[in-house]
Amino acid sequence: MTSAKAALFSAFGRTDAPRRETLRSELAREASRDSSIVHKPRLVLASASPRRLTLLAQVGVEPDALRPASINEDPPMGEMPRGLALRLARGKAEAARDQIANDRDIANAYVLAADTVVAYGRKVFGKPQHMEEAARFLQELSGRNHRVLTGVCLITPQDRVISRIVDTKVRFKHLTKPEIEAYIASREWRGKAGGYAIQGLAGCFVQRIVGSYTNVVGLPMTEVTNLLLAENFPIHFNWLRAAEADID
Repeated sequence: MTSAKAALFSAFGRTDAPRRETLRSELAREASRDSSIVHKPRLVLASASPRRLTLLAQVGVEPDALRPASINEDPPMGEMPRGLALRLARGKAEAARDQIANDRDIANAYVLAADTVVAYGRKVFGKPQHMEEAARFLQELSGRNHRVLTGVCLITPQDRVISRIVDTKVRFKHLTKPEIEAYIASREWRGKAGGYAIQGLAGCFVQRIVGSYTNVVGLPMTEVTNLLLAENFPIHFNWLRAAEADID
């Protein structure tokens, strides 16, 4: 290889060149230098799930933007359900954070992401791809306890990453073949972890639940609100505004 070619390849292979700073990091640095700089808190949800939007609305939180993150959700061999839920939640949050890093309207927003995993022992029941898989999931969960784990990840405007895991135990009654067939025909199972929606028709399958109900729906609201409040996101402001509107 000639010296000119060697120099060219060396230039392309360099990793020490300065990277362009994102608007998000610029705003975070400015805020850390000058405490008088106050931005209106904004929230980006790394999901387009209507269930998660409904749950947030129940506590007076309306995201300023939705940035669903497309990442590979296939678990590698041997990954435990708990680790999977946490890893996917963080991956979605980081992907959404990178999407907005140079968006002038929401670059300095909080980013919230979640991922829900249904598990029996070490086995993970993801979102079934077809009717036969959904029916098999219900047959395996019939008459048994299973766990619903939701990983929650919040990235602050200063890029602090905080993660939580919430674990709920659910027991199904014994499901008959006609019940499973009718549920599959309803098509409610589509896009649902474990192949069922507790807030829908499948609520009649549940004999017992130990832990957070909203966690099984897809977002553990006690933990999410505590997490946002701890990071100075003003959840209660909307409650007070609603009260003032009611007085008027």
